[in-house]
Amino acid sequence: MKNFIPDSVSKYDNVYDVLKERGFIEQVTDEQAVRELLGKEKIKFYIGFDPTADCLHVGHFMQVIIMMYMQKYGHTPVVLLGGGTGMVGDPSGRQDMRQMMTVETIDNNCAAFKKLFDQFLDFDDEWKYEGNEGVYSPGHQNRDPIPGKAISVNNASWLRPLNYVEFVREVGTHFNVNEMLRAECFKQRMADGLSFFEFNYMLMQGYDFTVMARDFGVKMQFGGNDQWSNILAGKRLSRKWCDIDVEGMTFALLTNSEGQKMGKTMNGALWLSADRVSPYEFFQYWRNVADADVEKCLRMLTFLPMAEVKRLASLEGAAINEAKEILAYEVTKLVHGEEEAKKALEGARAAFGGGGDAANIPTTEMAAADFEGEGKGLISLIKELGLVPSNGEGFRTIEQGGLSVNGEKVTNPKQNVTKDMFQDGEILIQKGKKKFHKVVIK
Repeated sequence: MKNFIPDSVSKYDNVYDVLKERGFIEQVTDEQAVRELLGKEKIKFYIGFDPTADCLHVGHFMQVIIMMYMQKYGHTPVVLLGGGTGMVGDPSGRQDMRQMMTVETIDNNCAAFKKLFDQFLDFDDEWKYEGNEGVYSPGHQNRDPIPGKAISVNNASWLRPLNYVEFVREVGTHFNVNEMLRAECFKQRMADGLSFFEFNYMLMQGYDFTVMARDFGVKMQFGGNDQWSNILAGKRLSRKWCDIDVEGMTFALLTNSEGQKMGKTMNGALWLSADRVSPYEFFQYWRNVADADVEKCLRMLTFLPMAEVKRLASLEGAAINEAKEILAYEVTKLVHGEEEAKKALEGARAAFGGGGDAANIPTTEMAAADFEGEGKGLISLIKELGLVPSNGEGFRTIEQGGLSVNGEKVTNPKQNVTKDMFQDGEILIQKGKKKFHKVVIK
């Protein structure tokens, strides 16, 4: 089974208590009812993922971890891929309208998402959903999924075939516009303008929840804290339209001690694919989190027992680096596997002078001819290596004393890198205190 959670992770028998202890839970439709439900039954629950890119990022990883906990305790995760809702785009937490994607892009992104989920959840691969007639036809499954095994469905199956007039007659009549405008996901957009196109999103997600309850027997929807209004909309619609009672729960977003979303890097999002962010860079991101964020990250992004989380979080001064190294190792192991985590750890230790294998420092091979004669401009080189996003940022880094080559600080922004600067065919570039990159000539 693809489950990384050790049996000793918690003293609780009810997954609700585990999630609460680790600080995930923010809002619950009925805390007593939900806790009792999760303790007495093994339920189907779902989390929706709109395919806004072809890769999951660390913000999604919080939801993945929650599904892993639920599966560990015998519940059935339903991964809802947003092939239908993704054609509109969720306005929650947005300052502007999401970029429109083609149907082909949406479908490709959904397929890429599913491959990444396979790394973390144990799926019932023989289970299939074949419904395609939309609002007036229950879904068709060849059988119920094996209890405790995850399944994946795509809301394109029931949203794309919908007739809009029939949809607003059947579903729209159950939504009160005044209530919708009070929802937090819309309130924060009213000043800048909210398109009617996006206004439909709440109806679509509410309808999703109803379909999931009616056709799949799902009893709960989970989501980030910004999904509360949409979850409540689905709960109300399920009750009004189908006379089905469902529950919902939202979780804290992954933010730092200053309230800003974590997972943003100089080059964009912190992706979960090694093709987008190398395991070493991924490791370094967590190794470099602020001291104040260590406890939260250990609690929410690793499966270390809470006693160990508290011990590590209590370390002070230079000792807190032990906690950061363990955090980085554990999260990298979950996402990229133990072997890549070990390589990243060795590379980091080598770069920072603490032993380890220097072969695991990020390395780029370049042609020796590039450095013949006057050589290659240093700023152009570090931009090419991804150490800075622009020439301007490269100039500022050097002017502020933040760049070293082979251990020597660079003071001239116009410096070139020439072949004679390479030692045994290698050169080590350091940006700031924590970023290293090795260039090897061939």
